[in-house]
Amino acid sequence: MREIIDAKTPFTCETWSREQTRQHFEAAGEHYKVALLDAIPEGEAVTVYRQGDWLDLCRGPHMRNTGDAGKAFSLTRVAGAYWRGDSNNRMLSRIYGVAFADKAALDAHTVMMAEAEKRDHRKLGREMNLFHFEEVAPGSVFWHAKGWRLFQTLISYMRDRQEDAGYIEVNSPDIMERALWETSGHWQNYRQNMFLAKTEDDRDYALKPMNCPGHMLIYGQGTKSYRDLPLKIAEFGKVHRYEPSGALHGLLRVRSFTQDDAHIYCTPEQLTQECLKVNDLVLSIYRDFGFDDVRIKLSTRPENRIGSEESWDRSEDALRRALDQAGHPYSVFEGEGAFYGPKLEYVLRDAIGRDWQCGTLQVDFNLPERFGTTYVAPSGDKLAPVMLHRALFGSLERFTGILIEHHAGHLPLWLAPVQAVVATVTSAADDWAIAVAEAFKAAGLRVETDLRNEKISYKVREHALQKIPVQIALGARETEDRTVTIRRHGTDKTRTMQLDDAVQALAADAQKPASAR
Repeated sequence: MREIIDAKTPFTCETWSREQTRQHFEAAGEHYKVALLDAIPEGEAVTVYRQGDWLDLCRGPHMRNTGDAGKAFSLTRVAGAYWRGDSNNRMLSRIYGVAFADKAALDAHTVMMAEAEKRDHRKLGREMNLFHFEEVAPGSVFWHAKGWRLFQTLISYMRDRQEDAGYIEVNSPDIMERALWETSGHWQNYRQNMFLAKTEDDRDYALKPMNCPGHMLIYGQGTKSYRDLPLKIAEFGKVHRYEPSGALHGLLRVRSFTQDDAHIYCTPEQLTQECLKVNDLVLSIYRDFGFDDVRIKLSTRPENRIGSEESWDRSEDALRRALDQAGHPYSVFEGEGAFYGPKLEYVLRDAIGRDWQCGTLQVDFNLPERFGTTYVAPSGDKLAPVMLHRALFGSLERFTGILIEHHAGHLPLWLAPVQAVVATVTSAADDWAIAVAEAFKAAGLRVETDLRNEKISYKVREHALQKIPVQIALGARETEDRTVTIRRHGTDKTRTMQLDDAVQALAADAQKPASAR
């Protein structure tokens, strides 16, 4: 690569006929290039780029010459990859690399990647005994007791925030018939991402990839008046979406996941205010989890969409007005909205500078019309409500992975699945350890005991690896004085306290953020 860069060989572009291109690559034995040629739409020019004596089929564009690449690059790894991401095709080798404008940027990236490897949630998940994956269920999580406790803590937090914000919680079926998905438009526009099933009586069903059609049916029970709006329906719904096996990545890319999903039904007059409320809520929630740097993307109408241009105009204008009134800067990404409506995407920047897309807010005039959903207006007319699709964590599995990596496993005390462990120095302290643990549990803390016949230094190292925030060591002195010796994770300093004082202090530190109490 360095020799090629030093040669400063120019790139030249040539337009070939399809037949000329096919003959060349077939003669060279490049059947993958022939397959790529066949995928180029009719009428689109076929371009070949030359670099000295070497040429390749490529859409381009390229730099002027190889010297423009510079020498700030690094080859990072080699991995297997199925042709076109399909496990039925041959396995190929893929060489990964990175390139930057200068060595300083490359060095900064290298440091960041080393830190990211230390924070890898899959590695930390094993060390902390939170979850694992199995080939029998690709893309689905096997939660262990501690991981499930963390997962439920997130749900409890979100449930409290939603109740305070006026949401009602519901639950809809996991599998529903084809007719529902045809009405919603998912069957026509999203079927390739859905898990399908056919029963013995030849009826088509699908595992739900989204919760919205089920919520439409719940809203449709009984007549709604303008006085009932806004109506906010929330669900911690398990959804299933087919992802290629090569795209799966721990908790960050799965096929089965839980959404903190909600749908807000409102009048057109209420729309901007409801968007503002969601925006304020999501930013407040991210702050509680340590994410202060949040970017907002406005994704507009895609090429493959449903609904009238008028409804898309109204939807996009509503989101723009809400952001403008809130005073938040945002970026516009043309054509990246959902097939039924534009959306806001909330992108979190973590502790080492990586961006993660999490929450979404989508305005939808289309789905209520497709389902014939109405409310009675003050005039007595039946009108279609506006529907807001809203997920704040997005996927709870993915948010958990992001959270673990952001905090490098050192979760805030209120979130930690095990907040403290009571470990004995000698078996003579076992009874006192059990009493201490019970006192902390009575105060609502998540505490375990370690009464094993091991050296205290071994126990301390093991619990530190598991990232338990508080370690309480009890020996003969603590047993006699009825005290506890406390060490916080990440420090060698210890503090000996009376039990009641320790319980009171730890319980205060373990409180949920004030916004969720």
